[in-house]
Amino acid sequence: MTQARELQAAFEAGVIDAETRDRLVAFFDSRAGAPLKSPAPKFDVTHVLYYAGALLVMSAMGLFSNVAFNALGGYALTATALVYAAGFTALGAFLWRTPDLRTPAGLAVAVAVSMTPLAIYGVQDALDLWAADKPKNYQSFFPLINASWVYMEVGTVLAAMLALRFFAFPFILMVAAIALWFLSMDLAALLVKAYTVSDWLSDWELRRRVSLYFGAAMILAAWAIDLKRPAAGDFGFWLHLFGALTFWGAITSASDAAEIGKAIYCLLNIGLIGFAVFLNRRIYAVLGVIGVAMYLGYLAFDVFNDVLAFSFIVSLIGLGVIFAGIFYQRKREAISSAVDALLPPALRALRPKTLDVTT
Repeated sequence: MTQARELQAAFEAGVIDAETRDRLVAFFDSRAGAPLKSPAPKFDVTHVLYYAGALLVMSAMGLFSNVAFNALGGYALTATALVYAAGFTALGAFLWRTPDLRTPAGLAVAVAVSMTPLAIYGVQDALDLWAADKPKNYQSFFPLINASWVYMEVGTVLAAMLALRFFAFPFILMVAAIALWFLSMDLAALLVKAYTVSDWLSDWELRRRVSLYFGAAMILAAWAIDLKRPAAGDFGFWLHLFGALTFWGAITSASDAAEIGKAIYCLLNIGLIGFAVFLNRRIYAVLGVIGVAMYLGYLAFDVFNDVLAFSFIVSLIGLGVIFAGIFYQRKREAISSAVDALLPPALRALRPKTLDVTT
């Protein structure tokens, strides 16, 4: 099992590809005379519990507990956030020394980073330092756009970068990505207020476009990390996840009711499926399939609702997608190699070499 873990680590670091890893596993298996299985996927039950626990702590501090703390004033908020941050940083540093506990260690540090906006909010509240109208409470940080949040968001990004300097754990980037998305919305709101007559809160299309552009930028950043730092670990995973969800959510929420717009939406989702194969990232395939299914559902219920045969056709398409997914899962390495062989050198250089093994 030690050899299998080391080979998996080498694969994740980009030192060897999946095919080489599997050949070496088979070789050590034959020499040892006992089955040598590949390590379990990253997101097994244990890891789900790790992430669920971390998210519960973040939620408790970000959404629920602050109501009671607000009654004590800004200094109490800041003190509470700093105590939490120090405690979780100490816990993360302690666990980080044990390689098998790097995941809970990194999550503890991510929780510490997530305390940054609460600490800054407390200082702003205590000293009445607001760039715009004073927010009602810290809970409003999540659903409302407000220029006062900019300091909190910038501070969170800086705290995440500092944490990554000492704890190279990819999920910390997710905290930074969410703060950057909030920052993009708040800065856009400031620009709209300063230079246009539009009402940011009522201009849904403008907010949708900001999310669209931010998601695209996040995808490009994750792609660049995949290309430039493959040996450092899968730091692109969470950025791909958040960027893809933001980008796809923006194009899905477009209000264009024209038939051509819906057809283009379907083509974009088909393109996402191809993009998933190119980047070896499953999240794009998942979102692309959902988008195509939504378009087919629109055709079934709104366009061809009286055509009996169309329901059977859609069912067959769905069944075909399932079998295509099974085939791709089993032949993923071979398909990846075939794609590499078909691509011209210029495009091949833009294709990350590691497979997305995080499930």
